[in-house]
Amino acid sequence: MLPVRVTNSAPISLMVDTGYAMTMLHPELIANFGLRRTGRITIVGIAGEAPADVYEGPELDFSGVTWKPRRVAAFTDAGGGGRSRRRDGILGSGLFRRFVVEIDSQRREVRLHEPRSFHYTGQGEVLPLTFSGDTPVVEATLRLPDDTESKGRFEVDTGCDSALCLGKHFVEAHRLSPTNSAGAGGNRFGVGGSTRTHVTHLPRIQLGQLSVLHPSANLFLEGSPVDPPYAGHIGWELLQRFRVIFDYPGKRLILEQPPE
Repeated sequence: MLPVRVTNSAPISLMVDTGYAMTMLHPELIANFGLRRTGRITIVGIAGEAPADVYEGPELDFSGVTWKPRRVAAFTDAGGGGRSRRRDGILGSGLFRRFVVEIDSQRREVRLHEPRSFHYTGQGEVLPLTFSGDTPVVEATLRLPDDTESKGRFEVDTGCDSALCLGKHFVEAHRLSPTNSAGAGGNRFGVGGSTRTHVTHLPRIQLGQLSVLHPSANLFLEGSPVDPPYAGHIGWELLQRFRVIFDYPGKRLILEQPPE
């Protein structure tokens, strides 16, 4: 969550979310700022679709660094049981296309770099980025419970609070559906409502030369966070282990291990 001033307002809190194509604001804030309505879009989520009004973009101030998105949309309640209503809005992919975005969870800091002057000289793991629409995608290798490995493409979703979310098609193809009581049942909430999942742990995920052991995984038993050929999402529970640099202009994701 980032504190942001909108057109000289008091600070509001916006979620940094690579899974959203557009920056969103709560309808009450849009009314308070007097933004002009310019159209309407359909937002596609994990459990369906929802319409949203589109407005002219206000100026956003990040502690002196400003950015004016071309347009914003009215934030809808994504079925989160009240959780989404505590958000003032969402910073979507436009922020990442405008800046190189560095997120340091350990220091609780976000840094915005000008792409033209950004040069990375660290020792982190540099992963190539492709895109599914506006959402970043990386390749990773999963070690599965039967000791086989599956290489796949995963959307990178900072708005997902899980480590991994695997689509129903991937779960069925690799016979990951639960047959006993191992793990726990649950629901994932998003645009369009909720969908049923099974929560478990997988032996390992490999990102380049980096290994994360026993990541938690939401196995989607209905619906999916992605469509084939993508396997699923990599979410913030996994990403927060690292200092993360999203370099959309350079088409790369950089993961740095925190100092011990």
